[in-house]
Amino acid sequence: MAAGKFVAYYRVSTQRQGRSGLGLEAQQAAVRAYLNGGEWKMLAEFTEVESGKRNDRPALAKALALCRVHRATLLVAKLDRLARNVAFISALMESGVEFSAVDFPQANRLTVHVLAAVAEHEATMISERTRAALAAAKARGKKLGGRRWQVGTVARQGAVASSIVRRARAADRKADLLPVIRAIRESGAVTLRQVAAALNRQGVPAMRGGLWTAAQVRLCGPNC
Repeated sequence: MAAGKFVAYYRVSTQRQGRSGLGLEAQQAAVRAYLNGGEWKMLAEFTEVESGKRNDRPALAKALALCRVHRATLLVAKLDRLARNVAFISALMESGVEFSAVDFPQANRLTVHVLAAVAEHEATMISERTRAALAAAKARGKKLGGRRWQVGTVARQGAVASSIVRRARAADRKADLLPVIRAIRESGAVTLRQVAAALNRQGVPAMRGGLWTAAQVRLCGPNC
């Protein structure tokens, strides 16, 4: 039984389908059936009208931003077509957003990682074939050079990469929150405490989870 906050994301392939609703109505019906019962809240629904040649996903970007703001789950009607879309997989993996698929309820971000792992495996096989070719060349007497990687170097690089990812996600979160906080200020909130109260009324989790305080709004940055 579904529970929590959701943002729905639908995809149709052509402008004609977008105007006529062909395919879209079926996706919407599947989402409603999936959410039938339980304690849930639909924050918004986004529809992507795209062609096979388009790589940008503006509706998906908006849906993911709203999910990050509210710590909501992205809900898609059909995973099968989306899962084969490299742009969708990349955006979903980098977003840090949890998702649920109506046609594959057991799927989660781990599923997406598995799909990406297939591509990574192919790259590994290429690397192994390269190493085999180098070994064969060395056996033939060809002198090979190159830098040997040390364990400590790899560990340091991993720590740096992890730190970069964390900072990037924090920056994305602030960017997602900025228009929300601006709208709150434009509605009449003047003090940091008033902004925090408005965020809490809207159910927006604080930067590190929980309820907002004036201090947390201040930490969000001068533009907030």
